[in-house]
Amino acid sequence: MIETPSLVDQHCHGVLRTELGLGTFEARLARTEGPPAPGTTLFDTQTGFALRRWCPPLLGLEPHCPPARYLARRRELGVLEAGRRLLRGSGITTYLVDTGLRGDLTGPGEMAAAGDAAAHEIVRLEPLAEQVADTSGTVDSFLTNLAEAVHGAAAHAVAFTSVAGVRPGPALAAEPPGPGEVRGAAGRWLAGRRVGGELSDPVLLRHLLWIAVASGRPLQLHAGLGGPGSAGTDPLPLTDFVRATAGLGTDLVLLCGHPYHHHAARLAGLFPHVYADSGAALVRTGARAATVLAEILELAPFGKVLFSSGAQGLPELHVLGAHRFRESLERVLGGWVTEGAWCPADAQRVATMVAAENAMRVYGLG
Repeated sequence: MIETPSLVDQHCHGVLRTELGLGTFEARLARTEGPPAPGTTLFDTQTGFALRRWCPPLLGLEPHCPPARYLARRRELGVLEAGRRLLRGSGITTYLVDTGLRGDLTGPGEMAAAGDAAAHEIVRLEPLAEQVADTSGTVDSFLTNLAEAVHGAAAHAVAFTSVAGVRPGPALAAEPPGPGEVRGAAGRWLAGRRVGGELSDPVLLRHLLWIAVASGRPLQLHAGLGGPGSAGTDPLPLTDFVRATAGLGTDLVLLCGHPYHHHAARLAGLFPHVYADSGAALVRTGARAATVLAEILELAPFGKVLFSSGAQGLPELHVLGAHRFRESLERVLGGWVTEGAWCPADAQRVATMVAAENAMRVYGLG
């Protein structure tokens, strides 16, 4: 029996503060922009079936209850009480919360209170730059304020994160852009954007990443996975950026979705400052989650693999992320113990490292 009494969710988001109807709930569950196939619902997915198995008991219902019954119970309890029961039932003891997504999502303090857990902030770089642009009238003020904003955020955040790796363009180039290149890109972007416009210019993204590296805080990089409407990008440019940042004192945590987890795990094995997240690769893999986790553990040193749920919007996704990880870890490590390849003590030690200790060390959580 592999035990993980403490789980540090090293990358997740807050939960919605508002009640959801059936359609909105399903869309959040499946993270899709399109409707389900005729005659089906978005509960007809690996995630939907897992929810119906593991979440109803936390709300006082029988496992596998119909979706309508589950959502009725959720509304009966209210969004705050349902969220509290679900988060506390997840077994997660520390949340590292990426606060960069748009929407009415809870912050680290609310996550800590609802989940009876510790919580810390991860600052997403792109929204931070967009906020600076909204209040900066000139190129000079924007660039000055941007550097100050990143270093100011480093004083309270445990890490930075960026989606530069899922955008087209040379944002992950192996060296920072020159001052003239940065000024030119800033001038073009500021002149063409409206208030609230998103940052997508590769030169500015590159500049932003290197400011974050200079801060010394761990930097999480999404690569090889995209949101709805994005096919993701090949993470191979990560290699050049990883090599260029070696020895600078900043750890990189690679959030690579399936099947790019192989590349992330290899980089974690090659470079001392690189770590591989397991959560992004396990999302929506269903019954194959244990196989994917085994592939990560076969390529990356055990001290370089971190647990995360990657959950956003629904507290149910935090529950499922934690359960999927625990179940996969039990199957993989427990199987190796049964085969005689590992001893139980080593399996338990590795489980504790991946579940919590590695993240505690990387993010300086004590």
